[in-house]
Amino acid sequence: MVNIPKVRKTYCKYKECQRHTTHKVTQYKAGKRNKKALGERRYHMKLQGYGGQPKPVFRKNAKTTKKQVLRLECQSCHKKKQISLKRCKHFELGGQKKRKGQMIQF
Repeated sequence: MVNIPKVRKTYCKYKECQRHTTHKVTQYKAGKRNKKALGERRYHMKLQGYGGQPKPVFRKNAKTTKKQVLRLECQSCHKKKQISLKRCKHFELGGQKKRKGQMIQF
C-alpha cells in the first residue's frame, strides 16, 4: 500500500522559482474524450455501414495494476508537473501515517 502526503516539498524547475518549494499533490485522472477530435470522428465513420469492427478490440489484459501518476502544483508559481510512481495495488493520498508501537484501532 502506498500512502502519499497531500503536500510535498520538492524542486520547481520553472523560471519563476528554480528552488525547492511546497507542492500540492493530486492524483492524475485522464480527461473526457472529445467527440469532435479527428481520430474519434474517423473511427465512428468507419464503424458505420457493413463490415463489422474495423480495429481490433483488446481483450487479453495481462496487467492487474496501473502505474500511478502524481500531479504536483507549485504553491508559489502555480505551475504543474507530473511524476509517475511504480505499480501498486492500493494507492492512498493523505492517509494516516503508521506509527511504531501503537495499537490498531477499529
